[in-house]
Amino acid sequence: MAELAHAIPAVDMINATSRLQIEAAEVRASKPNWGSYLRSQMIPQEDYNFISAYENAKNKEERDAVLAANDANGQAARTIVNLITNVAKDQNVRYVLTLLDDMLQEDKSRVEIFHNAARKQKRTVWSWFLGILQRQDNFIVNQMSSIIAKLACFGSTLMEGSELNYYFSFLKDQLKSSSTNEYMNTTARCLQMMLRIDTYRHAFMEAEGIQSIVAALNGKANFQLQYQLVFALWCLTFNPDIARRTPSLGVIQALGDILSESSKEKVIRIIIATFSNILKKVDERDIKKEAALQMVQCKTLKTLELTDAKKYGDTELEEDVEFLSAQLQLSVQDLSSFDEYCSEVRSGRLQWSPVHKSDKFWRENAPRFNEKNFELIKILIRLLETSQDPLILCVAAHDIGEYVRHYPRGKTVIEQYQGKQAVMRLLTAEDPNVRYHALLAVQKLMVHNWEYLGKQLDVDTPETVAVK
Repeated sequence: MAELAHAIPAVDMINATSRLQIEAAEVRASKPNWGSYLRSQMIPQEDYNFISAYENAKNKEERDAVLAANDANGQAARTIVNLITNVAKDQNVRYVLTLLDDMLQEDKSRVEIFHNAARKQKRTVWSWFLGILQRQDNFIVNQMSSIIAKLACFGSTLMEGSELNYYFSFLKDQLKSSSTNEYMNTTARCLQMMLRIDTYRHAFMEAEGIQSIVAALNGKANFQLQYQLVFALWCLTFNPDIARRTPSLGVIQALGDILSESSKEKVIRIIIATFSNILKKVDERDIKKEAALQMVQCKTLKTLELTDAKKYGDTELEEDVEFLSAQLQLSVQDLSSFDEYCSEVRSGRLQWSPVHKSDKFWRENAPRFNEKNFELIKILIRLLETSQDPLILCVAAHDIGEYVRHYPRGKTVIEQYQGKQAVMRLLTAEDPNVRYHALLAVQKLMVHNWEYLGKQLDVDTPETVAVK
């Protein structure tokens, strides 16, 4: 943690504009009538005394004094917890949560007030608050989430086990509703905080949280949200075990798409830093090569040239650009056509790159499709079964056919993995190009006289079908 503290800047939890912060400003102005609660015996005298004294404190020193006077007996924590969990009116719960959030934001060490009180009761602080995440009021839910992140990150007591899994599951659910969730910036900020801590990174990866971030980035995210989510991924890549997983989880493709389109300096900066981190943290040659190749395929070299030309005047950015450019140039020099093909297939983003139509490529490499337990064949068949993109379906069907044509036992392999059925289903596809390439693949699966088939295909190619 000490090593990381200087590497990752503190998350600005105040200045980033968000729906939660705008609403919180309104909530602060709506103080509950605690005297009415006391007279109605809805809160005890001790709670009234503490909350009134804390509200009336005019500055941090006075607030510290109120907290110190109520810390030893646990009254400060007890009052806050009571008001959050026992007050029925949402408006007043909003107020207390905002007061608590401000309390922790003003002084991080105050989280220990709550951790100490929980330990005295032989429980965790999370056991008081996780249930609030199920409330119907969106402000309450997201303010509580923000507080939980602070409690989990500001002190020495880490969240763990089922409680940590529960919280990460909640954050993942928030990410899934990114298109309709007005509090997404708050969710992203919670991740920015949590993922600065290595213990939490492992748990988040195991919970398949990386895939949730990638899915949110692939949706419609504004540049501020893009920055926050990429920041979270950047934090994750400080862990070598996680960095080496990124090429297989769609991280590089998602960031590459944003990098090629974004004009925002801070978004460009954090993506380049993430790419650099991946290549620095991964030691395994094959994984590092795959990661670099994916970056090259995302046109990252071109973006690096443009970024270098703009001269942002940022030393760290210049160093990252220089390092990344050198690494990617090396990977290009060492690149074989089969490496390029493998990376394209693994990315799931098939296109008519030259290797697909090269007889030389298929003659030399068809047997290599059997490597790693037929990995490439399985991916191609999965794309035939799941993709909705006509271009991907065309290329995948074509490649299945070429594999069968150039590998003697190819037909048996394809049938073994249900590839024949997958191709035949495409014979009734809506897109004429897909139907055409599926038909060619089926013919290659059926016929034995390749010379005859080649002549027939030259005759039968329909002029109305555009073959790329």
